[in-house]
Amino acid sequence: MNQQIAALVRVLRDDPTAVVEDWLRALQATQGVLHASAKAEAAAIVDDLRAGLETGADAESLQGAGWQRLRSTLEQLSASRAAKGDSAGSTSVFVLALKKPLFDRLQLALAQDPAALGGALWALSALVDRLAQHTADTFQQSREEVIRRQQEDLLELSTPVVKLWDGVLAVPMIGTLDSNRTQVVMETLLQTVVDTGSSLAIIDITGVPTVDTLVARHLLKTVTAIRLMGADCIISGIRPQIAQTIVHLGIDLQGIVTKATLADALAQALKTSGWRISREA
Repeated sequence: MNQQIAALVRVLRDDPTAVVEDWLRALQATQGVLHASAKAEAAAIVDDLRAGLETGADAESLQGAGWQRLRSTLEQLSASRAAKGDSAGSTSVFVLALKKPLFDRLQLALAQDPAALGGALWALSALVDRLAQHTADTFQQSREEVIRRQQEDLLELSTPVVKLWDGVLAVPMIGTLDSNRTQVVMETLLQTVVDTGSSLAIIDITGVPTVDTLVARHLLKTVTAIRLMGADCIISGIRPQIAQTIVHLGIDLQGIVTKATLADALAQALKTSGWRISREA
C-alpha cells in the first residue's frame, strides 16, 4: 500500500461518521431534501471503500474480489434510485460529493508533505470518479430493467381476455400491434381457451389505428393458433378504411369471419353457438 492510499485509509478509518455527516451536509446544501436512505447508503459506501483499500485492491480499477462489497453496494444504490425515479445524473452527483469531505481531511493529514498530498488527491479523485461511473452504468442497466418490466406489465394489461358469454371470449386490441404484443395476445388467449373450454374467440381491432401487412400476418397467426386448439375466431372492428387497406394490400382473410363491430361479432358468435336472443314485448 503506497503512502497516498495509506493516508486515505487512515482518513476513512479515523472518523467515518464525521465523513458521512460532512458528505450529506454538502449534498443537502446543493440538492435540498435527501432520501431517507441517504445516510445508510453513504455509511455503507464509506465502509466498503475503506475495506476495499485495506485489502490492497487495485485503486486503478474496481475489478477484483477486494471491491466486490463496494460494487454490490453501488449496484444496490443504483437499483434503489432507479426504482424511485431519480436520474442517473443525480445518483452520480450523490457519489461524487464524497470527494469534498475526503479532500478536506487529506489536506489536513498531509499538509506538511505537498508532494504526497498532490498524489493522494489525484488518486482519490480518480477513484471516486470510477465509483460514480460504475454507479451510472449500473443505474442505466437498472432503469432498463424497470422499463422492460413495465412494458411487460403494460402488454398484459393492454390485452385482456374478456368472457362475453358462455363459450365466447373477446380480446379488445388497442394501439399498435407488433410481434411482442401478438405473442402475449396469443399466449393469453390460448391459455384462456383451454381454461374455460370456450369454442369461439372474438379479436376486436376497433382500437388498432392502422392495419398493414405485418399486422394482418400477426392476426392470421393468432387465428391459426386458436383453430389448432379446436376453437374458432371472429375478427371485429373492420372499419371502411381498414377494409380498403386490406383489399389494396392483397391480404387474404378468406375463411375468417369478419364483422364491422363487436356487437355484430357477438351476435354472430351467439348464433353460431345456437343461442337466440329476443326482446320482451
